[in-house]
Amino acid sequence: MAIVEVSVVPIGTAKTSVSEYVAGAVTILKDSGMKYKLTPMGTIIEGELKDVLAVIEKMHESPFQKNAERVYTTIKIDDRRDIKAEMDNKVMSVMEKL
Repeated sequence: MAIVEVSVVPIGTAKTSVSEYVAGAVTILKDSGMKYKLTPMGTIIEGELKDVLAVIEKMHESPFQKNAERVYTTIKIDDRRDIKAEMDNKVMSVMEKL
């Protein structure tokens, strides 16, 4: 299972606010049924890597449907295969050590 952080940023829009575009991308993710957490700087997604990447492609395309002229998407992937990794467990592991 992969834990992926994604940030989709539209560039070349009429307004400086991007929350409308973020909401569109998150709606796609929500409709996918994947486990995710929205953060102030990106979104964390948990799932099989091929499935996550397919959803990210749709998220990346969504601002173009709202007239964005350019989209900058960053992706970080933690693909651990020796154990079942989950985003909540990663946080708990650190908290236990504090």
